[in-house]
Amino acid sequence: MTTPLALRGGFVFLDPEQGRVLRVTPFQYNPDSLTRSLQPRGAGAGGGERLEALRLSGPPQETFRFEAEFDAADRADKGGRPDPAAGTGLFAVLSALESAIQPTGAQLRESDRLSSMGMIEIAPVEAPLTVLVLGRRRVVPVRITEMSVAEEAYDSALQPVRAKVTLSVRTLTTDDVGFDHRAGALYLRYHQGKESFAALGAYGSDAVGLTGI
Repeated sequence: MTTPLALRGGFVFLDPEQGRVLRVTPFQYNPDSLTRSLQPRGAGAGGGERLEALRLSGPPQETFRFEAEFDAADRADKGGRPDPAAGTGLFAVLSALESAIQPTGAQLRESDRLSSMGMIEIAPVEAPLTVLVLGRRRVVPVRITEMSVAEEAYDSALQPVRAKVTLSVRTLTTDDVGFDHRAGALYLRYHQGKESFAALGAYGSDAVGLTGI
């Protein structure tokens, strides 16, 4: 009997306008645990009309927090292809993660150029669209809100070779980006997937010892 190959989670970074894949950063080891928090957005959360108590003003604010481990000495097989990051420790994977929360050098130079021309208001640069992939059924557009890197071992060139990265991300909803944005389409698919699974798990009131409510 063949054991099915375990899928690896990770991040996919997309061009927010064209949808082109810029980078894929898989987890070397899937997280052992993950904390997911949902904060409902109710119309009556601050009090007021009684009829508002059951109304929802939009999707809940959902956050994920987990720890990803990386070890340069135990890199996954790349199918016999040469590894361009060989000999650089974990600089490649850590830099790929950090690129989601920092402007590029070209963007920084362009902002400086516009500032030197006397531009009073300069539009903030747009980061890549970050998509958290946790299996085929959870493909979630997110914003990284916190990243903590614990470098635990180094090679002779002081390059990190073992690290734990603690990440907090917030789901981007249609309220954040609208329905026409690529992130909005990804969120709507994720949201509707939850509705489908909720329908599969439906029970009658007898499951909790009641004949009716």
